[in-house]
Amino acid sequence: MKHGVSRREFLRTLGLGAAALAVPACSPGVRRASAAPAAGPNILFVYSDDHAYQAISAYGSKVNKTPHIDRLGREGMRFDECYVTNSICGPMRAVVMTGKYSHLNGFWRNGLQFDVAQQTFPKLLQRAGYQTAIIGKYHLGRKLNPQGFDYYEILIGQGPYYNPPMRKIGHEQPVKHTGYTTDIITDLALEWLKNGRDKSKPFMLMYQHKAPHRNWQPGPKHLTMYDGVTIPEPDSLFENYEGRPTAVKTQDMTISKTMNRSDLKLTPPRGLTPEQRKPWDAAYGPKNKKFEEAKLQGKDLVRWKYQRYIKDYLRCIASVDDNLGRVLEYLDSSGLAANTIVIYSSDQGFYLGEHGWFDKRWIYEESLRTPLLARWPGVIKPGSVNSDIVSPLDFAETFLAVAGAGIPDDMQGRSILPLLKGHTPADWRKTLYYHYYEFPGAHRVRRHYGVADRRYKLIHFYEKNVDEWELIDLKANPGENRNFYGDTAYADVQARLHKELRRLRKRYKVPDADPDAASRKRR
Repeated sequence: MKHGVSRREFLRTLGLGAAALAVPACSPGVRRASAAPAAGPNILFVYSDDHAYQAISAYGSKVNKTPHIDRLGREGMRFDECYVTNSICGPMRAVVMTGKYSHLNGFWRNGLQFDVAQQTFPKLLQRAGYQTAIIGKYHLGRKLNPQGFDYYEILIGQGPYYNPPMRKIGHEQPVKHTGYTTDIITDLALEWLKNGRDKSKPFMLMYQHKAPHRNWQPGPKHLTMYDGVTIPEPDSLFENYEGRPTAVKTQDMTISKTMNRSDLKLTPPRGLTPEQRKPWDAAYGPKNKKFEEAKLQGKDLVRWKYQRYIKDYLRCIASVDDNLGRVLEYLDSSGLAANTIVIYSSDQGFYLGEHGWFDKRWIYEESLRTPLLARWPGVIKPGSVNSDIVSPLDFAETFLAVAGAGIPDDMQGRSILPLLKGHTPADWRKTLYYHYYEFPGAHRVRRHYGVADRRYKLIHFYEKNVDEWELIDLKANPGENRNFYGDTAYADVQARLHKELRRLRKRYKVPDADPDAASRKRR
C-alpha cells in the first residue's frame, strides 16, 4: 500500500466500500435475522488442511481407507466437482469466512492479516441466534483475535503437530497443551460440545485440523502404519515437463529435489517430550539407518522419498479420520446427530506424487478439486453423489441458508442447499473462476488465473516475463500434460472460454492489477 493512502481508499480501488471496514447492522438486500433463539439445525464444519480427494476411500482412493469420512458420504452426499478459488491455505479460509474472492476479502496470499472487521458468516449466524465456535487451525493472521465467535481456541499460525500452544478466548497468554495436535483439537471440540456451549441455542462449530499439512508428522498411534507396505506410485511420478508451460518447468515443489531432511523424517521433530521422542526414534531410527546404508540414487532415491512422504501423509490422515469417528460417535450417543448437518472438506486438494509433486497452488485437478461430503438426516438422501460445480465460495451462503438467515447480496457464492436436497437449479453455474497470487513465494508457482468447466480449462500465466496461455482437455488428456492452446481443432472451445473468462472477471469485479501491484512495482 502506498505511503499516505488510507486503507479505506486502498480497498475502494479494489471495489470494496465501507462494508469491508465494518459490519453493517443489516446489509442491503439481506433479510434481517432475529437475535432470538434460532430453530435451525446445528452445523458442524470439519475442515482439514491439504487433504487430497485421492486420499479418501469414498472418492476411490487406492492408497488408503477413511471409514469415518466415508460414512458421511454413505449417509449423506459426496460432491465430485468442488473447485477452490485460490489453492492455498489462508486465502481459502478467508473465502469460506466471507463468501468472497480473495481480491475482495483482502487475503490473497499467506502471511497477511485478515480484516476481522469485515462481514463474515459467523457474525451473521450470531445475529440469527446461533452460538458459534472455532477450534483448531485458524491461519488468518497472528495479530488479531477471531471475530464472530462466542468461543475460540486456535493454533498460532500453522501450529505444530505435537504440544501446541493455542490462543483461547479470554486468555492473554497462549494455553499450552501436551499431546498430538489432531487428538487435542478433537478433545477440545468434544469438551465444548459437551460442556461449553449454551444448549438452549443451535450451534455452529468450525472443527479445523492442521493435518495433513507439511511436514506430515504422524501421531503416536500411527507411527508404524504402512510399514512393510508398498504404496502404488502415480503414473506421472517421473514426468519430465516436456511441452509444458514455463511455470510448470520452473516450479520448486518436486519430491525429487524440494523435500528436505525434516520432510523425510531423517531428522526428528523439534519440541517432542522424552516420552514422545522414544516411540518416534523406535519407529524411524531403524528405517533411517537402512536408508543411509543403501546410498540410493536416481529413480531409486525418488521412489524411496515418495514412499516415505506418502506413508507419513496417510498416517496423518488416519488420525484425522479416527478423530472424526470420535465426534460422530458423540453426536450419535448424545442425540445431536438427528438435528446436525456435518460437512467435511479441506482448504484445497494436494499432490500425492502426480507430476512428481507435493503441495498445491495450481488450477490443475489435484489442487483445484477439494473433497466435500455432507450428512443431514432427513434432508440429504443417503448415498447421494453430486457432479455440479460447487466451491468453498459457496460455504458461507450455505451455512446461512441452512440456518434460515439472510444472505448478503455482496457475497459471491451461492447456497448449495438446493443441491443437498437433490435439486439442481436450471441456472446453476457451469464454470468457475480461479486466481492464484502467491509469487514470488514458496514453491515458485507463477501467478495465474483461469476458468474451468469440468472438461476444459483455459489458463493464463500473466506476468510480464512469463505471459503464456494453456488449454486443458481433461477428456483427451486427463493427466493435464498437453497444451491444446492454439490447436485449430480447439478454436471454438478456446474462443468460448476466452469469452467466459472475460465475463467471470467482470462479474466478480476482478481488478486489472493484482492487489499488491504497487508494492511489486517498487521492487
